[in-house]
Amino acid sequence: MTILLINPPLVKPCEPPPGIARLSGALMQNGVKCSVWDANIGGILSLLNGPFTSPDRWTSRASRNRLKHIASLQDFSTYSNPDRYRRAVADINRLLEKASPFETVRLTLSNYQDSDLSPVRSRDLINASRNPERNLFYPYFKEKITEIIQKEQPAYIGISLNFLSQALCSFAIIGLIRREWPDLKLILGGGLVTSWIRRPNWINLFGELVDHIVAGPGESFLLSLLANKVDNTQLKGFWRPDYTLFPWNAYISPGPILPYSASSGCYWNRCSFCPERAEKNPYIPVPVDNVEEDLRSLVEKTSPVLIHFLDNALSPGLMNKIVEKPPGVSWYGFARITDHLADQDFCLALKRSGCVMLKLGLESGSQSVLEREQKGVNIKTASSVLRNLKKAGISTYVYLLFGTPSEGEAEARMTHDFVIKHCNYIDFLNTAIFNMPVYGPETSRFETKTMYDGDISLYTGFRHPGGWDRKAVRRFLDREFKRHPSIQEIQRRNPPLFTSNHAPFFRF
Repeated sequence: MTILLINPPLVKPCEPPPGIARLSGALMQNGVKCSVWDANIGGILSLLNGPFTSPDRWTSRASRNRLKHIASLQDFSTYSNPDRYRRAVADINRLLEKASPFETVRLTLSNYQDSDLSPVRSRDLINASRNPERNLFYPYFKEKITEIIQKEQPAYIGISLNFLSQALCSFAIIGLIRREWPDLKLILGGGLVTSWIRRPNWINLFGELVDHIVAGPGESFLLSLLANKVDNTQLKGFWRPDYTLFPWNAYISPGPILPYSASSGCYWNRCSFCPERAEKNPYIPVPVDNVEEDLRSLVEKTSPVLIHFLDNALSPGLMNKIVEKPPGVSWYGFARITDHLADQDFCLALKRSGCVMLKLGLESGSQSVLEREQKGVNIKTASSVLRNLKKAGISTYVYLLFGTPSEGEAEARMTHDFVIKHCNYIDFLNTAIFNMPVYGPETSRFETKTMYDGDISLYTGFRHPGGWDRKAVRRFLDREFKRHPSIQEIQRRNPPLFTSNHAPFFRF
């Protein structure tokens, strides 16, 4: 029995999809034949070949240079020339924007949008499945999946839907399969699907489109369905991923990036409004010895230039293991601001292990906000961590969150002042405005209001207790925070569209 696993558009096309790599690893290690189709990178490259609507001078020039631009983004030397990098990204993105024959569809290197269809409305997703030819990728989808099905003869097709940016394309693929191959069994899973199913009021609205809809890691479900096996391993869903079936040379990065999860859930798991808590996702770490063994095997097979740890936060225990036995390849990932990183010697050891960048969720420069939101971060420790990482030669990608219920304008200005004071120690910066989850233990304390016209939206509007609403936050960010020269200098370093996925290459 064969299954085809699909990664639908649209996500950043710089590395292979980790979800279906884990699924294929579990299946093949248990004797189940499977094939994979990264429709994301394939679809993007097909559109870059044209034709393009409204071929103005910029679009015509970008089209002539498209192969040159792709090659340049696959070349390390480009990342030492930010202007050349930005030009290549802007031109490729321009071609995607001009590739659509539909006025309602807007495509970029990081998103797929249709002004007539919303990914947070179930009826719109169903409409996307009923009219797959209205999807920008439809010609590519039909040609490629016909080829794969004729060659592989799968009995099942699994679609991994992790992000809103993939939703419309996922349902277009589902609709195409249902129309052309109605006897094939369809399975829908992934991170976004998990969030839908774990809503308290969830009703399966897609039962007529898919045969199975799966929450959480899909390995155990697929092994039970396809191999008649119960996953009795200590770590369900943590089979070693298999990346051998992916088109490594196609991805838009200067060499293979190896995505790897050393855990699911979050080891801190106490932050207010945390989706992991709301969805009751437990923290399950892969034992550090298993991580070491996995990485050694995967590095040997794929020869990556960079390891991307996907964990919500790398635990101190795992970082200690990496220091003790480095993977032999540069790496980056999210880390919590802890006393471990306040130790200069530990930061130096991380650097020797191959760490080129850490993503840090500072969130706020106000200690009172951090405490009320239960972030577990000390602002003095954060200052020491930033300084230590800078001295060690490890880049920082700092994440800030404005507009939480605990923040007002005074606290936002404290964040503003903290960033300015530490601007020499922050390499990259991400600023976001708080979205309140539509459900969760804290949400009931606030007066909520519809934020999106969608029955499967994961977020809701709310009345801020201090009047610090989204409009006021956005005005502060646009008119004050982002206009400070020191902050502008940091933000100019942010890689456009690819953001943190390409940022490490500017610090090699």
